[in-house]
Amino acid sequence: MDLKNIFSDISGRYTTDIALINSLWTEIEKNYNLKNRYYHNLIHLENMIYELESVRKIINDFDVVLFSVFYHDIIYKSTAKDNEEKSAEIAKERLEQLEVPSEISERIYSQILATKSHSTSDDHTNFLTDADLSILGKGWKEYENYIRQIRKEYSIYPDFLYKPGRKRYYNIF
Repeated sequence: MDLKNIFSDISGRYTTDIALINSLWTEIEKNYNLKNRYYHNLIHLENMIYELESVRKIINDFDVVLFSVFYHDIIYKSTAKDNEEKSAEIAKERLEQLEVPSEISERIYSQILATKSHSTSDDHTNFLTDADLSILGKGWKEYENYIRQIRKEYSIYPDFLYKPGRKRYYNIF
């Protein structure tokens, strides 16, 4: 899957500024490839888009969901509690640069915020949040790999803090 082409295609619907599109892609790629990202990386985005492709025909504005995928974890620090808010703000700023209409940008902003609680009444946002959590429904080997990757992302925390924190996370669902 060529994420850069997907991003360029949807961005190109709003601007002809190829340098801007390339610059924004470079920012996305840089952030998702940070060394502390073992799960929340470009592979996660590929997996989300793969899952979303199966319901593409029933999503009214697939571009909105795709932009949300690209920006939903652009900021990800395991010690922070405001990753989604910061990611949504960056998305809003970048979408403005691309000249995406504000009503579309606001929907993307809301979708990104919804990835914090994974609870919403909007069906299209639910497709996004389901894709974000789709690893939880995979086979044991994939899930086990996910557990290892998440543990690495949270390696700053000793087990006595990490394990109760993960339990609280799963209890949300």
